[in-house]
Formats: sequence, C-alpha cells, structure tokens
Amino acid sequence: MRSVVHTRRGDPAEVLDVREEAGRPHPGAGEVLVRLLVRPVHPGDLVAVEGGLPGLPDQESKPLIPGVEGMGVVESTGAGVRAPRPGERVAVFPAPGTWAEYVVVPAERAVPVPDEVGDDTAALMLVNPLTLLMLHRAVEQALDGHDGPVVQTAAGSSVGRLVAARADRQGLRLVNLVRSAAGTRALRELFPAQPVISTSDADWREQVRRATGGEGARAVLDCVGGSLTRDLAALLADGGTLIGYGRLGSGGTALDDLPFVNRGLTIRGVTIWHWTDRTTGQRAEDVAFAVDLARTSPELLEVAARYDLADVRAAVEHARRPGKSGTVLLTSPSEAGGTR
Repeated sequence: MRSVVHTRRGDPAEVLDVREEAGRPHPGAGEVLVRLLVRPVHPGDLVAVEGGLPGLPDQESKPLIPGVEGMGVVESTGAGVRAPRPGERVAVFPAPGTWAEYVVVPAERAVPVPDEVGDDTAALMLVNPLTLLMLHRAVEQALDGHDGPVVQTAAGSSVGRLVAARADRQGLRLVNLVRSAAGTRALRELFPAQPVISTSDADWREQVRRATGGEGARAVLDCVGGSLTRDLAALLADGGTLIGYGRLGSGGTALDDLPFVNRGLTIRGVTIWHWTDRTTGQRAEDVAFAVDLARTSPELLEVAARYDLADVRAAVEHARRPGKSGTVLLTSPSEAGGTR
C-alpha cells in the first residue's frame, strides 16, 4: 500500500515522502475499507502539513498521512455494515489520511456516488460544496435580512467560484476580489453581472468602495487572512462581519489593530470541521445538496490537473501555482494490482 507521509511539519515540497508497505488496514465494526482512486489537494491540506493551523498538537516524529477527502471503491466492510457494499463507488469525508491507497472510515462517512458522476467530480463532491453551505449560512446570519453587499477574497478559487455561482442564482450583491488582471478577466467571463477587482491594482480599495455603493460591505468572506485583514475590516460597513475560513496569505494583523469595538464589527471563523456538529438529519440534507450539485453542475467542480500519488511533490507545486484554475488531484490505478 502506497501512502504519502510526513514526520515533521514544514514545506510540503520538502517534508512529504511516498512510502510503500505490505498489507492494508482492516475495518472494524461499523466501518468500511475504501480503496481510494482519486483525492484532492486542498489548500487546507497544505496548511496542515506546514503547521500553519493554530491548535494542532505537536507531531513528535509520528508519521502522518495528509488529506481528508477522496473517492474510491469499497473493498470490505466491518461487522454490522449493511451499506455501502463492497464494489460500490463512494466519496469519503471526513476521512483523515486519504493521501493513501486505502483508508478506513465509519460507514456513514462513505457517500454513494451516482452512476452519472465521474470519479474526478466525486473526489471533489463533499468538502467544497459543504464549505459553501457553511459560508452561506454565516453570510445569511451576517446580512440579517439585507441583500448585501458582500465581498469575497480569492474569488477565483474553487470555493470562491461556488460562492459566486450561488450568489448569481440568488441575486446576492457580491463583489469578487482576485490577485491578478488575468484572474479578473477569467472571472468576469464566468460571472459578468458581478464586479471583479484585482488587488494588484493600486486603487483596489477605492474600487471596492465604489462597487459597494459607498456604503461598505455588510459581510466579507475571507480565506486569505494575514496582512490583508486590516484592509478588509476597513471595507466593512459599521456593524459588518468579517468571516474568515482560511489562511492563504502571508504576514499578520494584530487583533488590537482592528476597529471592531468602536465600529461594532463582528469577527467570525468558519471551518469545515464544525460541519460534523450538525445533527444527523442536517448532515444528510447537506450531503444531498452536495451530491445534487455534482450531478447537475459538475463544471463548478473543476479539475486543474491529475498526478499519480508518487508525484505528490509535483502536485503540490501545481496546487500552489498562481492563477491555477480548479483543484489538483492525486490519483491511484483503477485496479489494485501491485499497489498493495
């Protein structure tokens, strides 16, 4: 069994290695063993390897396998599992350790993949659509019945385009921020009704103020953070909400530097890991939404490139590439063959 591991935190291009071991894990009661075929390289996966997520425990040289999502085929099931059955295609999340050829997960975390959904789309079917739903709920709460405006950073990212597509369908006043002129042109072609502004422009802050009608944004969706946070807080209307859900930027902004007290601002964090706190019924509704999106709008789950698991360092380099469109995937052979 091949797996990608790291024994210390640091630059993924330096600390990740591919290992091959005999045998495979075995499912316990209520669990399934999935032979993974495709798994995404999410920005959060790389941040976790780097150690950039506060609150992570010390690694203590114990090998860790990155990844939380993937698609594969059920190989075997543990006691008490009636579904899914061996041979069924499933998407898995949350499933720590998906950058391996086999993973054991609770049966309820293995979502059957409809026949009309391709493997690559299925590998992207859960994390980003579920993140979209969590962000949508946070925005609704921040707007409190108003129609916006809302500003989002990294609008050309996989999640950013999902947010833009939903805003288009629901008539939400959304202002998109990207990093480059090329990104601006690409996003304007996809969503011509939405303002798109490049933060490489010297006057981008003034452009945002004009795009929000001079009233400021009622909410900002931000996955960049870092030194950009101060500028984003300044673009909020009094009483607005800064919703952070990632840490792609460099530098930092001290909390004391933000005028959240005198301007009545709210700072809120959103993470996909809190999705598991929802009730069983709520999670089932969310998964149904994600599966339907994969069936009806697979173009919103775009693939940037595919790399074999052994080429993980090249995949990481591509995933970090500026201007990349879509998500980089790590793949395994469709037949188990000699990979056990």
